[in-house]
Amino acid sequence: MRQIILDTETTGLNPATGDRIIEIGCVEMVDRRQTDRTFHYYINPERDIDAGAYAVHGLSREFLSDKPVFANIVEELIEFVDGAEIIIHNAAFDLGFLDNEFTLLKRPSFRSLAAKVTDTLLDARQMFPGKRNSLDALCERFSIGNQHRTLHGALLDAQLLAEVYVAMTRGQEDLSIDLIDYTVGTDATGQMKPLPTKLKLMLAGADDLALHETILVEIAKASKKDSVWSPADTLN
Repeated sequence: MRQIILDTETTGLNPATGDRIIEIGCVEMVDRRQTDRTFHYYINPERDIDAGAYAVHGLSREFLSDKPVFANIVEELIEFVDGAEIIIHNAAFDLGFLDNEFTLLKRPSFRSLAAKVTDTLLDARQMFPGKRNSLDALCERFSIGNQHRTLHGALLDAQLLAEVYVAMTRGQEDLSIDLIDYTVGTDATGQMKPLPTKLKLMLAGADDLALHETILVEIAKASKKDSVWSPADTLN
């Protein structure tokens, strides 16, 4: 399973009013482990940067003036992400900007490259309703060190998000849970079906009961005090 964790920084908040991407960072994971492959570029937006955006990422127009324009890095970006699951925190924001850049170049949408898009912000809101679910808040919640993050940076944020994603989804590696049919107990309206009238009753055999009694006695001896049950009672 190949996954790309992606983040961008931009000149402002709205591509519809001319804002552009100025930094993109991607981290590759294969089988839930980060590889040594990353994709990172600063990008010349050929326009000014809003003061509010600059306060977030600290990237100035002067700094970006000698960086490549988006058209010069698009082929490499496509090659890096094509066919992977793409994981983004607040995906609607980044995808809006990426789709806009691809539209300006008269290309199909960026999101069409992805086998799947996962939005960790939406997932976090379901896991922690009513809580703060920013990247910083999730790093704190999962004890992921981000003290070095004084300003937003696309590659750094993608690396942090990769750790957050693994922490959020820990325990989901065993996909056998997907084989369970949770609808078998309900009818078409969602109401519980009546239980079958003939149920198979399986009783413990004599050997099982004897072993159970032995274990209870051993537990009582190990605790060095009277237990709240007696072995005899458990056999009734």
